[in-house]
Amino acid sequence: MSHRLSKRAFLKTIVVTGLAPGQTLFQPVTTLISPAEEKGLVFLFQGDSITDGNRGRNTDPNHIMGHGYAFAIASRIGADFPENDFTFYNRGISGNRVPDLQKRWQTDTLALKPNVLSILIGVNDTAFSIDKPAEAPGLDAFETGYRDILTQSKQQNPDTLFVLGLPFVYPVGKRAENWELWRDAVAKRQDVVRKLAQEFDAVVVDYPAALDKGIRQKSADYWIWDGIHPTIFGHELMAREWIKQVRSRLRFLKKYR
Repeated sequence: MSHRLSKRAFLKTIVVTGLAPGQTLFQPVTTLISPAEEKGLVFLFQGDSITDGNRGRNTDPNHIMGHGYAFAIASRIGADFPENDFTFYNRGISGNRVPDLQKRWQTDTLALKPNVLSILIGVNDTAFSIDKPAEAPGLDAFETGYRDILTQSKQQNPDTLFVLGLPFVYPVGKRAENWELWRDAVAKRQDVVRKLAQEFDAVVVDYPAALDKGIRQKSADYWIWDGIHPTIFGHELMAREWIKQVRSRLRFLKKYR
């Protein structure tokens, strides 16, 4: 079937209600909304090593989504909505920055024709700016490059639902060194992502807020083992936050509280 859906039919806002007694965040509710127009959607996760999650590079379905938040999201949605014939791709690559995404955008994004395009990028751009400031592109280049890939996708399919994740860093391990530089540089890129999200009518997933909430219960290294890469517990917090935010735009996700 065609994956080009009308914006009116595809991107409808739902009202998220509060939790009922005894319900967890992802406990299914009684009524499952599964409109015909939301079948056959293609979900694509793009980014760096956090998205990559050591994913397989072949068609082996046992490893193809990696072991991170993208896997957690795809496995949950795919198991709960088998009748919707969803397709999930992970094209995150460890070490990638925005310029790397630009170079492979045609092959690894446009060719897959995603309806839902989830992007998490920025921490490697930050690292480059700190480690090699004389060689690193400036913040303007980060914004221009990021806008370019979003524009390419919007031109291909105006109804693409963009899900833009805020990059994050924590003062764990080596990141504790020069912490102020790391903190401030990532914060600037978070601001760029928020700005682009407004321009492209995107969902913003505030991963740092979800992780900060977890850190109030347990130390940062429980969730982010080296200041950049989540543990399995951190990835689960990310997956929960992704679903929590994206359900405001995809009606079938109302199944989750």
